[in-house]
Amino acid sequence: MSDGPKLGGVLPVLQTPFSDDDTVDEAALKDEIDWVLDCGVDGVTLAMVSEVLRLDDRERRDLASRVCALTAGRGLVVVSVGAESTAVAVRLALHAEKVGADAVMAIPPLSVHVEGAALEQYYEEILAAVGIPVVVQDASSYVGGTIAIDLMARLEARHGDRVYFKPEAQPLGPRLSDLLEATAGRARVFDGSGGVAMIDTYRRGIVGSMPGAEVCWAIVSMWNALGRGDDDLAYRISLPLAALLALQTSLSSFVVIEKHLLARQGILPDVRCRRPLDYSLDDTTAAQIDTLLAMLEAACGRAHAGSNTKTARPDQPVGRG
Repeated sequence: MSDGPKLGGVLPVLQTPFSDDDTVDEAALKDEIDWVLDCGVDGVTLAMVSEVLRLDDRERRDLASRVCALTAGRGLVVVSVGAESTAVAVRLALHAEKVGADAVMAIPPLSVHVEGAALEQYYEEILAAVGIPVVVQDASSYVGGTIAIDLMARLEARHGDRVYFKPEAQPLGPRLSDLLEATAGRARVFDGSGGVAMIDTYRRGIVGSMPGAEVCWAIVSMWNALGRGDDDLAYRISLPLAALLALQTSLSSFVVIEKHLLARQGILPDVRCRRPLDYSLDDTTAAQIDTLLAMLEAACGRAHAGSNTKTARPDQPVGRG
């Protein structure tokens, strides 16, 4: 049993801001963390959309250390440690625990197709290395392969509340229910749909959501509405949110669109991403995104911030000031 804080609530995945020289922009990172915490989230997450796979080992460690320090005492921190080898994943997990992470999260290796006993051993070694919870992430809706329900159920049976799950394979709702049924309702599951399926997944028994950071205020509003039984508000929020997330169909599109939205709201100074990317944001799509942002803000009773900031794409950075 873990003696640390229980994971739950809204834990948005941070975007990693970059400076002109392609290093992490620490000032912008602090601004982003301060903003998401002010939005009422329960903590923050570093994951695939944080571009962790585009960082080298030192950068991943430095980013984890910085996020833990900036968030300390104000919210939970979950750090992605998934890697192409068990040894690297374990070392990253040990580092995350050392610098104050409340939990680590791991996708399976991507360069090799690992399943069955080999994949189970990968997670067992991460769990054995650290005393904090481990989130098993099935990100197969956009990277990697699907993790079998029975494998996740065995991990839950052996490790109890030290293991959490973020299943993102389709069909999301039925698979979530299958996992809960396979664990007699004990599995602690996070919604991994960006919030688009949260009404459904909430009713099936999730403990929280790990959406993007860009509209975390909307996810907090939806989460709170569902908690108090206000389905009308939850559905009003979900409709423009669903239209917004429908435009995000790949890892690169998640990164580019989420950075655009953060810059549009004045949270990030620009939308620089690590290259190469297989997605670019054209003017027509950007205008559609901005319209949906305004609709989402209206659904949440939030003043429209988009009109006060600049439109930008990865090849057209917005400078500070």
